[in-house]
Amino acid sequence: MDKAEILAPAGSFESLVAAVRCGADAVYLGLSDLNARRNAVNFSNHDLKQAVEYCRARGVKVYITLNTVVSDSELQNALSIIECGCACGADAFIIQDLGILKLIKTAAPDMQVFASTQMSVQTVKGLLALTELGFSRAILPREISFDEAACLGDGSPIELEMFVHGALCMSVSGQCYLSSMIGGRSGNRGLCAQPCRLPFAVNNGTGFDLSLKDLSIIEDIPRLLKAGIKSFKIEGRMKRPQYVAAAVTACRQSLTGRIEQDLQDDLRSVFSRSGFTRGYIDSNLGRDMFGTRKKEDAAAGNAAISRISDLYRREMPRVPADFNLSARLGDRLSLSCTSGNVTVFEQSDFVVRQAVNKPSTRAGIETQLRKCGGTPFYPNNITIELDDDINIPMSVLNSLRRSVLKKIEDKLCECEPVKFTAYNPTIKNYSACMSGTVLRFANISQIPENIDHDAAIIVPLNTPCGDLKNLSKKVKSLGVELPRGIFGACGNVLQDLICAKECGANFAFCGTLDAVAIAKEAQIDIMGGFSLNVYNSLSIETVENFGLMSCVLSPELSLDNITKFGGNLKRGIIAYGRLPLMLTRN
Repeated sequence: MDKAEILAPAGSFESLVAAVRCGADAVYLGLSDLNARRNAVNFSNHDLKQAVEYCRARGVKVYITLNTVVSDSELQNALSIIECGCACGADAFIIQDLGILKLIKTAAPDMQVFASTQMSVQTVKGLLALTELGFSRAILPREISFDEAACLGDGSPIELEMFVHGALCMSVSGQCYLSSMIGGRSGNRGLCAQPCRLPFAVNNGTGFDLSLKDLSIIEDIPRLLKAGIKSFKIEGRMKRPQYVAAAVTACRQSLTGRIEQDLQDDLRSVFSRSGFTRGYIDSNLGRDMFGTRKKEDAAAGNAAISRISDLYRREMPRVPADFNLSARLGDRLSLSCTSGNVTVFEQSDFVVRQAVNKPSTRAGIETQLRKCGGTPFYPNNITIELDDDINIPMSVLNSLRRSVLKKIEDKLCECEPVKFTAYNPTIKNYSACMSGTVLRFANISQIPENIDHDAAIIVPLNTPCGDLKNLSKKVKSLGVELPRGIFGACGNVLQDLICAKECGANFAFCGTLDAVAIAKEAQIDIMGGFSLNVYNSLSIETVENFGLMSCVLSPELSLDNITKFGGNLKRGIIAYGRLPLMLTRN
């Protein structure tokens, strides 16, 4: 079985320590701006250096979240964050914005880039598109079933990461505009106010019919690993360290075969919304998935805190260390220590002498060398070069061991920076030209009989072929809109698009990279939809280079931002009509 990566949230340094001490293989964290949890404590540039050093000494990877859309005026700030991450030797950036991708690939091409779940990629064709763009990992939507995850794991050319514990949104990530539109706080900008937790109600509902329970499928990690998922992610950078400790410990136990019942109880107590849901993994949707955070949930959490705190009170020995001791009569006692590719050497002032009474033994010396408690190291191979009838005081041996362990920890902390080249993005001015109105219809019954022949119109992909043929004769340009939630229907959508093209459609309206990838395979012109979240001039440039003929800009942009956009690609805005605020599977 391939090695699984347990990936933990670090909203503060204490949470990072809790994650590492409980066995996380990697942590993800944000700096003070431009990440999806801008209201978390987060890390300063100085804090980041300390965090990476702490993790590097313990063999833990650090991923930086730069996973919001950014405006042109924020690109320099984003570059500063990228430069800081490179200087500290971080392992990867998690991003949503294709403009940020352009920055990283230009300024730091050796830096790994992961596609955030905010990018809403749900299909193998979408994963292939991410690969072509330069991503090395994709974080899958929380809304997929096990069969869908296994299909992606089987066909993906890049690593896959999947949430196994934490909050569930009602909407597919990256496809929610509810908080932005009713409160001016955008989830795509890291400022979601969570209005879905308010009492929205439907007939015969729960009274909170947009509020889902928290997800927990930790017990499924072994079978997901076999299905091709590499990294198992815990949501929760806004949560306290005890939550992180309990979730990471449960993940580690899952990989060994069984999660202790007491830990499961504490995990539920430390944070849940009336318990957990298995979410979408079993394709078993409905009322039982909904829940809210209640007073009794919070009270249970307070009782579990002290028990959970014990999980990370002490350093976890997780890094192997090989020792080689040389104790030759008349020479100074020396000890070397090797961990990975790093070796350190320390020589004591103590000169090895003949034993007066009881000589030192190999077994006794090895026992002392194995006492690595309170450090990140555990003793692995021990070699002892020992003359007969000599005596080494235990205090000298212990001091030497402590010294080499401190030396090697300091050495392992030294992070290799990722090459960063100063880069000032130049954005070509856009020569605006009025090119007309595009009319997007929910169904063909909305289309007036006397529609202007010069109009460009968009209708759903499932419009009957005969109707498409008739429409293509009436209008200058006919587009079909591909679904934003494709998931396991990729092959059907491709076939429907090929048929639509044969029936007169001459462009596809695509709101996700999955749809774009399908349209490219069908060899039809592509107009990017509003839900691609194109938010800056570099993202326009990226989608143009990826083959789009035009795009609709993010509906969250201000008019001032829009008018300053550069680039060559034709762009439009939603000027009138109903804006979908969520894409849901429930």
